Amino acid sequence: MARYTGPKTKICRIFGEPITGNGKWLTKNSNPPGQHGANRKRKTLGEYAVQLKEKQKAKYTYGVLEKQFRKTFEEAARLKGVTGENLIKLLEARLDNTVFRLGISPSRQAARQLVSHKHITVNGDVLNVPSYSCKPGDVIGLKNKSAANKAVTDNIKGKNPKFSWIDWSEKDLQGTFIAFPERESVPENIKEQLIVELYSK
Repeated sequence: MARYTGPKTKICRIFGEPITGNGKWLTKNSNPPGQHGANRKRKTLGEYAVQLKEKQKAKYTYGVLEKQFRKTFEEAARLKGVTGENLIKLLEARLDNTVFRLGISPSRQAARQLVSHKHITVNGDVLNVPSYSCKPGDVIGLKNKSAANKAVTDNIKGKNPKFSWIDWSEKDLQGTFIAFPERESVPENIKEQLIVELYSK
């Protein structure tokens, strides 16, 4: 199972946003990585560079590598509606992202680990595929043994009330994927139209 294992703070500094963590070092050193920081870089990026950077931001945000991201885009292009919005919907519907949105884990990386280590169930069955695409009505929860594990439950915060496309039950320690989210409901700062333009070349 391929995943990004490189430095996370460096990625945050490239984009100037805490896309792979809490970004606690951005205030201390918010310059882009490299010996000369932003001093030796071009002041204005070309069209292709802007589009590529937006695609890279989306990949790092959701923890998806190039091959899988491309497959997700192709699937989004086949669906009815706006391709860019479909892409964000499919990325948000990933199981690891849904576990993160439900507040079961503090980050997408931690959510991916929970799924991979068979702590998460979907509709009562243990599922260890982080890229599984949740469908409306899917119930996501913790395995009974995991629900009794303090190391797992101590990280549960519950979902943000802004996320209307999922529901969380504190009592049952499980949530429901209600529907695919609308683009305006997703808080990620991603210009998906630039990604569409990049792949359309």
